[in-house]
Amino acid sequence: MRIGIDVRYLSHGLVGGVHTYVRHFVPNVIALASDAEFILYADTKRPFELERLPDRATLRLLPWRGPLSSLQHDLFLHRLMARDRIDLAHFPANYGFGPAGARTVITLHDSINVLPLREIWRGHPKHPRTIALMTYLHLLTTRALHRADLLLTVSEYARQDIAARTGFDARRIVAIPHAPTPDLRRIADPAVLDAVRQRLGIAGPFVLADALKNPTTVVRAWQLLPPALRRDRRIVFFSRRPDPPAIVAEAVAAGLARLLVRPARDDLIALYSMAEAFVFPSWIEGFGIPLLEAMTCGAPVIASDRGAIPEVAGDAALLAAADDADGIARHLAAVLTNPELAAYLRLRGFARAAQFSWERTARQILEVYQRLLDKPAGCNRLKGEQ
Repeated sequence: MRIGIDVRYLSHGLVGGVHTYVRHFVPNVIALASDAEFILYADTKRPFELERLPDRATLRLLPWRGPLSSLQHDLFLHRLMARDRIDLAHFPANYGFGPAGARTVITLHDSINVLPLREIWRGHPKHPRTIALMTYLHLLTTRALHRADLLLTVSEYARQDIAARTGFDARRIVAIPHAPTPDLRRIADPAVLDAVRQRLGIAGPFVLADALKNPTTVVRAWQLLPPALRRDRRIVFFSRRPDPPAIVAEAVAAGLARLLVRPARDDLIALYSMAEAFVFPSWIEGFGIPLLEAMTCGAPVIASDRGAIPEVAGDAALLAAADDADGIARHLAAVLTNPELAAYLRLRGFARAAQFSWERTARQILEVYQRLLDKPAGCNRLKGEQ
């Protein structure tokens, strides 16, 4: 069995959910499949992240000279895969075109790329470069689905949503979840936590929130809390972008919040460990990695009931509607005033997060590879195609 995997996410210096997925499932799949040969296709934009690959894994580095190189690799990587005579091609970053004669698996993490273009444009900043990129990703993803043998995605919610929006046969979409990354753990050492507080300028208790995930509801819920609860506390927002919604800056100016832009990974783990609660009223999630991060580090979770969040959180979080500031405020007040409830949620979070692992995820992906290669070639068309 010769498996080709497009791992360019590991040579572009990227962050986010797709990067986490590729970074952790690939080495686990290689370790589990002792009878398979792997060919990994990266490029030379940045140094490749994985080290000490086993002999069964070959790294192909494609030359990268600029954005047009990425376009060329998107469209013609299948030719190199054909020369390598792979049996199965896996494209884990939402789109890709495998060679004729090989099975093609695509991990489509959510339905964003396959939404109608007007809906995609409406949901992103109106910058020409952003619009052009989202249009390109939409066109390649929708076209790639027509040639895929099977789709992977990261939750049952995402599986059903993708099937409904694309017409792709739901029986050929398999939900296999993300997992916590190995660096996550609860930090209890007071000296370590105090050092982080001093470095980041955080005094006193706080709740933690992602500044890009519906901060409006977080701030409105905070303002509904009794003044005595808010007096010595703050919201600490973290953001991977320096330009979160304006309400975050307004909350900072009013003394209600702090904003940390791109905190170091170790600092974020310490923040999860110290937070009295992690508030995540996201409008939509195909999975919701921050939920597992918070639970693994022991932060009680308060979240919305949208998308895959209930599926991932299970019984380890308090949920409310994404726009229900009153409901989020009630949950916050309960956690901040009831140590027994906070401890219960912390323990449930540890138990829930422990149900996910990258080895388990990789094992399920490998089983999909094997099932697909064991089956005779079938029709790959979408419903309604002639």
